[in-house]
Order: sequence, then structure tokens, then C-alpha cells
Amino acid sequence: MPLLFQYRDIVNEELPLEDWKKEACLAFASKMSNREARFPCIPATHAFAQGHLRYSFVSHPWSGSAGREMAEILAEYGRSSRSFGDYSSLVIFFEPEEEIRSVLEYENVFWSLLSDVSQLDSMPWPEDIPEDPHQPMWEFCYEDERYFVYCGTPAHHARQSRSFPYFMLALTPRWVLTRWNANPQKAAAIAPRIRSRLKAYDAVPAHPELKQYGAQGNLEYKQYFLRDDDTSPGGCPFHRAALKARAEDETVK
Repeated sequence: MPLLFQYRDIVNEELPLEDWKKEACLAFASKMSNREARFPCIPATHAFAQGHLRYSFVSHPWSGSAGREMAEILAEYGRSSRSFGDYSSLVIFFEPEEEIRSVLEYENVFWSLLSDVSQLDSMPWPEDIPEDPHQPMWEFCYEDERYFVYCGTPAHHARQSRSFPYFMLALTPRWVLTRWNANPQKAAAIAPRIRSRLKAYDAVPAHPELKQYGAQGNLEYKQYFLRDDDTSPGGCPFHRAALKARAEDETVK
């Protein structure tokens, strides 16, 4: 069974996928293609319409295997992402549980997953990206690829742009975002349209942490997981550096 799927493959009745996997993809397709309630992220809707997205599935986020599964999927995606299209992103759906957790519980497991995945990275952290998440140029990296990470959960209600029936992640390579912003006039024209859609889509104003990558005062990690209100964590819960140091200490011992 492949790790990465195209939308047309998932909805093909001949593909032997569990029902929840097809249902998650159909729910995502509905969100991306809704012509009345337009999803705010215009690049994401373009990527879906053009078939540039790739999808994968992971055990529920509290399972002991979720981080390892995600790392394997991300490695596979990173090796081939440039062949999927200019707007490509990796969308990961997690197996549902009977219980819907709180927003803060999903936030905690989100950062735990990223930390676990980072520990499995076989390549050094990119020299051009600071390892400290409290630096404006920091972003999540895996196998020498830089990513913007989006998280949606079934616990979000006011912020519908972060609401989804399944716990899900969307990882967009930095090279995709760089290409999108290569035409400053086009990017400048689309930015207010995104904000306008966001205002109509969510029941609350745009989160104050939504800023441009690298801009003064921006901390990228605060945009990865947006809470349903305007609060944000006081410090980044990404523990790669601490876990790396602990692993090195154990190796020395």
C-alpha cells in the first residue's frame, strides 16, 4: 500500500481503504470546494482544484506509532514533492477516536508529534534556519526541507478555518510559498482577499499572530496551531533541541 495518495485514488471505490479515510478526504474536498463558504486560504483551494495535494493517513495522534508513521510519510513526500505541482502540500488525516478532546489537548499532542518526528530526522538541521523557535526565521524542518505546518481539529468551533472533523495536518514546503510570493503584485492583490474570506469564514476576528514569515515580531510557531480564541502559548512547545541534548547525553553515558 502506498504512503501518498491523490484525491482521485482515494475516492475510487476499487481502492481498499477504510471508510474513515475516504470520509476524511471527502470532508476535506467539501471544505476546499465550497462555493458559498469559501475556505480562506486561496493557495490551498488552488492546490486542491489542480490536484497538487497529496494525502496520507496516520493512527490516532495519541497512539505510540503516530510520530514514526508521520516521519516515514514526510520523508516520502519530501523526496517527491517537487514533482507534484507548484502548489503542493501534504495533508495528513489521523484516525479518529470516539472522544473529542479539548483544543489545548490537541495543541499538546500536535507539538509532541512534531518533536517526535524531528527526533527521527536523519539529516542535520538546516544551517540557514535557526534551531530556536523564538527566532523570526525559524520554521519546522525535516530531512533538509522547510515546512509551514497547519493543524485542524474537531474541537475548534469559532475559528472554522481551523476546524475539521478529524485531527489533521497540512505541511506546505517553503519552496511552494516562495514561488507563490515570487510575483509581489499578485501576492499583494491576493492577501486582502484572503483576509476578507477569513473574516466571513470565522466567527471571531483573525488571530493576532497571523503575520508574514520573517517579519519583525512574527514567530512562525504561533501560527501552526491557532487556538479558538486569541491566546497563544507563552513559549514554543517544540522540544527538538532539548530532546537532542538528552539523547546525546544518554549516548555518552
